[in-house]
Amino acid sequence: MLKFTRSFQAFFLRLSKREKFIFYGALFFISLTLLDQLVVSPVFSKIKFLDAEIKDRETLIKSSLKIVTQKERILSARNKYSYLSSGFTSSDTEVTSLLKEIEGMSNKSSVYLVDMKPAAIKGGSSEKFMISLSCEAQMEQLVDFMYNIENSDKLLMIEKYQISPKSKESSVAKCAMSISKIVIP
Repeated sequence: MLKFTRSFQAFFLRLSKREKFIFYGALFFISLTLLDQLVVSPVFSKIKFLDAEIKDRETLIKSSLKIVTQKERILSARNKYSYLSSGFTSSDTEVTSLLKEIEGMSNKSSVYLVDMKPAAIKGGSSEKFMISLSCEAQMEQLVDFMYNIENSDKLLMIEKYQISPKSKESSVAKCAMSISKIVIP
């Protein structure tokens, strides 16, 4: 190492003023290149990598916020219509509740129920309970009863009905109908 230092010193002393200036300039540019390659480039590449990662995270956060806002909207809608959901009641309890509801509507409309029985339960993503009934009433009362069923807040719907006069001279009508209720679990 000492020999190298001496030979370098001898070389440097032999250089003219102009050659020393060029040597210092070359040494300066070599130092800048090394500094760029060893310090600046890795720092800038790390910054670029972190910027890309930040943009990815921002995109992920924006999509998560969209999901959260939709979740809040869905939960508010669920809470708004929760009274339509029966929760975890059994089908027997639901049928009994439905029969009581229909019986209450018939009493309110002064309709005489001749026969009322559960017809079927259809499954799927939601349950559909069917009730078959026969009733007798004046036509006005029967129409009022049907109106109350269709406009019930329990999602009742008249699937089919058949109205006929009880007898030729009578003002009383007989009606057979199928009523369904959709339950969202």
